[in-house]
Amino acid sequence: MLKTHTCGELRLSHVGQRVTLAGWVNVRRDQGGLIFIDLRDRWGIAQVTVNENQQPDAHHSANDTKPEYVLQITGFVRERPKEMINAKIETGEVEVEAHEIKILNAAKTPPFLIKEDSKVDEAVRLKYRYLDLRRQRMQRNIILRGQVVQYIREYLTTRDFIEIETPILFKTTPEGARDYLVPSRVHPGKFYALPQSPQQLKQLLMVSGFERYFQIARCFRDEDQRGDRQPEFTQLDLEMSFVEREDVLNLVEGMMIGLVEKVSDKTMTFKPFPRLTYAESILKYGSDKPDLRYGLEIQDITGLVGGMGFKVFADVAAAGNAVRALKIPGMGDLPRAQLDILVDMAKSAGAKGLSYFAMRKADNGAVTSPISKFFDEAQIAQIIARMEAEPGDLILMAADKASVVCKVMDTMRREFAERLHLADPEKVAFCWIIDFPMFEYNEDERRWEPAHHMFTMPMDEDMQFLDTDPGRVRGQLYDLVCNGFEMSSGSIRIHQRALQEKIFSMIGLSKEVAWDRFGHMLEAFEYGTPPHGGIAPGIDRLAMVLAGETNIREVIAFPKNQRAEDLMAGAPSEAEPKQLRELGIGITIEQPLK
Repeated sequence: MLKTHTCGELRLSHVGQRVTLAGWVNVRRDQGGLIFIDLRDRWGIAQVTVNENQQPDAHHSANDTKPEYVLQITGFVRERPKEMINAKIETGEVEVEAHEIKILNAAKTPPFLIKEDSKVDEAVRLKYRYLDLRRQRMQRNIILRGQVVQYIREYLTTRDFIEIETPILFKTTPEGARDYLVPSRVHPGKFYALPQSPQQLKQLLMVSGFERYFQIARCFRDEDQRGDRQPEFTQLDLEMSFVEREDVLNLVEGMMIGLVEKVSDKTMTFKPFPRLTYAESILKYGSDKPDLRYGLEIQDITGLVGGMGFKVFADVAAAGNAVRALKIPGMGDLPRAQLDILVDMAKSAGAKGLSYFAMRKADNGAVTSPISKFFDEAQIAQIIARMEAEPGDLILMAADKASVVCKVMDTMRREFAERLHLADPEKVAFCWIIDFPMFEYNEDERRWEPAHHMFTMPMDEDMQFLDTDPGRVRGQLYDLVCNGFEMSSGSIRIHQRALQEKIFSMIGLSKEVAWDRFGHMLEAFEYGTPPHGGIAPGIDRLAMVLAGETNIREVIAFPKNQRAEDLMAGAPSEAEPKQLRELGIGITIEQPLK
């Protein structure tokens, strides 16, 4: 080894020892006859002193160094004078008196500072990702991610799970997002697909009798990017045989509690995790992935305002749609310009507008609102009482289809949580969302579609509605949510061929198409398939939340940008004509891709 100790290892117990360190120059301070070098490696920083009078050769070498030079330094550990102790680093009580310095490699001036977490344009960070990853924040994030995976493996292995790899090259069987296709040279005109998830394969492993499977699985989806998505991502994929919903939830909840306590310093808001039905979550929070670190619960006031004099509310109520309200404490004195911005935000979320009662504190709670003239004082008092509002509060109201109102209320809830700093970054609030709808109706194509995926077992008590009222059928589905993000989704699966074929038929797959895409599964179900279920927590999102980040690119070593590009390597790139000929592929671009 080129080092005897790491840069973050030295303590008072090492004083007097001869050590050899190797790492990067974090900072170099030249005070004439005395040079200080902060040497950095993955484990920390060690201060090195080089005295020209005592070690002229080492001082000469130190003179030639710059930030990010790679050095090997040999010397003796000594205690720092008390007035020179650096309490900001763990090695701050000692320093290394250098006797020998060897420059292992020189370095160009980096395009941004490595020694500190200064703000750098993300495109530059991604182009020079290997330098970005040297920075303390990124090293901390990637190490934490590794600890997450290590804990998961240990947790599941000790509970009799078997880690099994499934293929990356598989059959294209669209499951919601677009597949990434891989052409076959051996079979011209045919394609593999990169898996969106190992869903079918893990179910087949249950048919195979392994009973408890897991995998840290790489998955691929060709979909539009956002802060918590990547074209390639990592999930913990697990499946269990002979289980019911509670078995899966209890296993994963125990794992998450242990994981947070083991690898992070976050505080858990709830133990055990709350369980909300999908209907309850949508009603209270406007979302099936609510952030429970704060309240701001939505109230349904349809029945209250439907008979009042405001025609917009009355018409919405008469049509069977929804009027819902959200109280924002202490925001009743927002200026009109700010209120107009909220109205525009509601319109961007799909609503026709947004109503409000601004209860001005200076006027002892007198209501300011463009719609107040449509209500008498008693009616306004009723709404205020229902919302338990006080002088200085703001009441926001949206009226439309329930789906639109939910989106508006969720937008407002998140907006004011950010403005009022209600979401404590040091807390994690997990909850389970259960009893999801099994199907959703596609108005354009006039057919039912699976709300999650087509392999989900319906709730036993809702089987009776499959033929008569699919919209009433709930699936044995469950999502794990944390801090406003969906961490994982899972379900108890269909394990009977007849029921699986029926679900395929209900969502518009002909028998021929179903057998072409999923015949391997349907045939397998004829050979004694056990009841089974599973879940797939996202490793990237989980690491993101535990690291206190808001973008999963910050916890992925080499991510793609918002346009699914690798700026460092220049991918995607054009293929050589010879490669295309071998694959039997010709390229025609009809219009530029946006």
